[in-house]
Amino acid sequence: MVTIDDVRAFAGGLPRTSEGLVRDSVRFRVGRIVYLAFSPDETIMGFAFPKEEREALVASEPDRFLMPRTSDMRFNWVHVRLAALDDAEMRELVLDAWRMVVPKSLAAAYDAQSASGPGVDRANGVGPDHQT
Repeated sequence: MVTIDDVRAFAGGLPRTSEGLVRDSVRFRVGRIVYLAFSPDETIMGFAFPKEEREALVASEPDRFLMPRTSDMRFNWVHVRLAALDDAEMRELVLDAWRMVVPKSLAAAYDAQSASGPGVDRANGVGPDHQT
């Protein structure tokens, strides 16, 4: 079972990510764009996800994935129950959500750095030690 601390440890290492608290909800953003948000009880994680694909995702696993609130339907957003995720699935969802909000060049640099192993590409702001 994944916890918010697991997500925090992974998302906090993604370039340009910052964490904040808004109305008792932990949120992760790049600049002003939120790509992850948690319910106040930290059992549900909302994440950036293509609108045109969300119905299929929720229908495929309705015990895990949930549609966003009616007021959030206009956004690229969907919810997942944290207890239904393992670590690998969480990392994939978080990374895909982050990729939706960063420049394509930054996502490509991150992917290239991840494929080549640890290190720092300071020119692109990518690497485990880089703080943005």
